[in-house]
Amino acid sequence: MIGLEAPKEGRIYNYKKQRVAAPSMTDQQKVHPDVEAPRPQPSSFPLEKGGPPIATMPPPQKQRRCCTKCLCWTLGLLVLLLLIVGATAAIIYLVFQPKLPKYSVDNLRVSDLTLNFDLSLSAKFNVRITADNPNKKIGIYYQKGSRLSVWYKDTNLCQGSIPKFYQGHQNRTVLEVALTGQNQYGRTLLDALQEQQQTGRVPLDLRINVPVSIKLGGLKLRKVRILGTCMLIVDSLSTNTLISIKASTCHFGLKL
Repeated sequence: MIGLEAPKEGRIYNYKKQRVAAPSMTDQQKVHPDVEAPRPQPSSFPLEKGGPPIATMPPPQKQRRCCTKCLCWTLGLLVLLLLIVGATAAIIYLVFQPKLPKYSVDNLRVSDLTLNFDLSLSAKFNVRITADNPNKKIGIYYQKGSRLSVWYKDTNLCQGSIPKFYQGHQNRTVLEVALTGQNQYGRTLLDALQEQQQTGRVPLDLRINVPVSIKLGGLKLRKVRILGTCMLIVDSLSTNTLISIKASTCHFGLKL
């Protein structure tokens, strides 16, 4: 029989398992140089360790370019709108040649200026005003809500309104307006008026606030207001007599 040889005395043999490592990619390339190493695939959503994928943000330069484009478009539209409005206004001006109406105070009459028992001052004036529309192609609708008032310095003596009517092209209309009022500081105001009357020059201020609508051909535009003031110098404030107007200066304008 063939038996196993016993180990010799004085010698010890250790038998251990050895793990053979797989050849690395470098070793494979060394053995097979034609084999190309696999490349990692790019990911559009970078992964955070232990978290969900995070979307990549566009670069800030691209955002700035988008904002600049929007701003340029907005400015361009505004400029275009201004050009259209300006061209329209220029055409209207050339075709219709608009002019402001003119007003003049023809005469003034005081029908009542008395001191009451409660020391208030009652005043009644009658004013004749001429309204002149010099436009050839523009009519004027005088609306409700007009206000005429006579002032002595900073004190309102009386007020009234212009009737509602339509004034045609190149038309001149004479208006008779009755003004009434009552002031609680009657004694002081009457003394000041009598003292001023002795000089023969009493300053009065006629203020006008009239809502009107403009008619351009067959088109009726939105309501505007005619604002104006007439500085008058009269010789007296005697009742039931025709008062002489020594000086009159009027200024008017439109309020949109």
